[in-house]
Amino acid sequence: MPDFPSLPIVGGLSRRQVLKNAGTGFGYLALAGLLGEGSPRAHAEGPAKPGPLSPKPPHFPARAKRIIFLFMSGAMSQMDTFDYKPTLQLSDGKVGPGGGTLTASKFKFARYGETGTWVSELYPHVARHVDKLCFLKGLHTDTPAHPEAVIQLHTGAAIASLTRPSLGAWLMYGLGTENQDIPGYITINPPANFGGAVNYGSAFLPAHFQGTKVSDAGYLPNLKAKSRESLQRKQVDLVQSMNRDLGSSPGAPDELDGVIASYEMAFRMQGKVPELLDISKEPQSVLDAYGVQPGPAGSFARQCLMARRLSEAGVRFVEVSQPGWDHHTNLHKGLISNSKATDQPTAALLADLDQRGLLDETLVLFGSEFGRLPTAQGVDGRDHNITGYPMWLAGAGVKPGFSFGASDEFGLNAVEGRMHTNDLHATILALMGLDHERLTYRYAGRDFRLTDVAGNVAKQIFA
Repeated sequence: MPDFPSLPIVGGLSRRQVLKNAGTGFGYLALAGLLGEGSPRAHAEGPAKPGPLSPKPPHFPARAKRIIFLFMSGAMSQMDTFDYKPTLQLSDGKVGPGGGTLTASKFKFARYGETGTWVSELYPHVARHVDKLCFLKGLHTDTPAHPEAVIQLHTGAAIASLTRPSLGAWLMYGLGTENQDIPGYITINPPANFGGAVNYGSAFLPAHFQGTKVSDAGYLPNLKAKSRESLQRKQVDLVQSMNRDLGSSPGAPDELDGVIASYEMAFRMQGKVPELLDISKEPQSVLDAYGVQPGPAGSFARQCLMARRLSEAGVRFVEVSQPGWDHHTNLHKGLISNSKATDQPTAALLADLDQRGLLDETLVLFGSEFGRLPTAQGVDGRDHNITGYPMWLAGAGVKPGFSFGASDEFGLNAVEGRMHTNDLHATILALMGLDHERLTYRYAGRDFRLTDVAGNVAKQIFA
């Protein structure tokens, strides 16, 4: 295509508008002809420019291709589930090291697997998979308030007003997605409170990197077309042409690129996503294995099965959520209810991924925004604990049957293998082949990253 001299913007008009209006539009007509001649040549010179969601190479060989995050919203009590504390059991009713009355778990623990890992009776199904699990038992975070802690777990920043991109958005930005017909980042049943859309948003990253919200019943609004495909394609093309015209004008909003990409993705999704979210097509044996049932009791089971289907189709990051772990009261009945809802589906997901050969490529993360105290709160409750709590990983890239770090004898403070939320994020990115210090985005005059100015990779857990 010929080189054209630079034309200044006159009176707020772009060069295109000047050519279009000057000389009754003959300049614009000539330009259109030249562009039309150059277009085939440009197309013949090479392939089209990759889209923003096209797969990108990692910084170094990745250990995992995708992530499924099982989020227990509200803070699970670790000393009642996965972090057995014999000293706490013997100290019931005594004064704790930080004050308060120590309260032993009312649930029985037993050793499982070749590793002899302690697991509560609340998780008998997951207990059968302990030799696949990699525990992180020295986690700590910055704030005991749910909204700030949940936001920090998802975005790296505890202050909601900072509005940082979510972990999933950073993964999309750094790696793109494997399947261009479906979103690369899907969040199922995300908590409406504790930060809401901030937890799966893209903040200052382009909008096409944000998560797609799906209900626990697999419902995605406005996905089914109301007109035939050919007519809808014409409608989308018309809207896109207007968007691109607007994008070429002075002062066009940066978000337009994201809007254009989202419309194209939405059009393609109509043929793929409804089928992926329809778990009714699964064999009855699979539905039974996950414990799928109607209503709220089957919510987590449906989410886990959808997560497997989406991951198998190439979705880079899937998050599923189980609310209701904030047990300041009704601790023991609440734990029984929540663990019953999550135990069988979690175990079935691990078994299903393993059977299909997907666990070697998929990293599963299970945990909460923080833990709970070893002391009593009221008659039957535990308060928040940000100084020492566990999560576990399974699958691609991590040592199976391994435990890293530890809290003290009561489960109050992390004393070994301490990992801050920044360290957790740095480690997850490293498992996906991304250097958290190199994964940056320039905004407002500085380079931002998920881990801000912190973060150490826990290479000790790498397989």
